[in-house]
Amino acid sequence: MIEIEYIVKDRNGVERLRTADKKAADAYDRVLENADRLAQLLRDDDILPGLADGDMEELTIYLAQNAKSVERVLKGKEPEPKPAAEASANGTASADGGKVTSLKAAG
Repeated sequence: MIEIEYIVKDRNGVERLRTADKKAADAYDRVLENADRLAQLLRDDDILPGLADGDMEELTIYLAQNAKSVERVLKGKEPEPKPAAEASANGTASADGGKVTSLKAAG
């Protein structure tokens, strides 16, 4: 039996997600890329200069993961309510490509 597994790593080479779902891996890779862009924007504009790198990473990943809600808020609308199952997620990555809400590297 052949099994294909996708591993998504951040720009520092830290593994962030391991899944058999290519779409989930691609989507998560886009989240990490967008988070990097957001962090660069905030750093270039000297927003929150005292914010620790880990906190900046957590903030920008959250914003990237919730891009649709952030976009709604910026357009003056209420964010979409989260389904009960998603709102109670415990923040861990699943091998089947489930949503990851916390991306702090295990250390």
